[in-house]
Amino acid sequence: MAEVGTRIRLCSTDDVDWDSAIRVEEGDLTLAVFNVNGTFYVTDDLCTHGPGSLSEGYLDGHTVECDFHNGQFDVRTGEVVAPPCMIPVKTYKVVVENNDVLIEV
Repeated sequence: MAEVGTRIRLCSTDDVDWDSAIRVEEGDLTLAVFNVNGTFYVTDDLCTHGPGSLSEGYLDGHTVECDFHNGQFDVRTGEVVAPPCMIPVKTYKVVVENNDVLIEV
């Protein structure tokens, strides 16, 4: 039998403007919550290359550009899109329920 993940509420869907991101701190997690055309994605907020905050980066479609060294990640998968980043950023399974954005951990 598969173990059921724990859900953590991060914010309301209304908290994240269309095609933008916010930073959310929950417990020991610091996360970036992205709203791309009404679909929500969550990654770790810290860029894997340096001290940049992905929630403060430039979002273009499904690609976020870190504001520190301009590396880019796909918010859907965490995969690196452009250097100097080389290590993918961690992503989380998102559930939207009753206008709440939750992640499963």
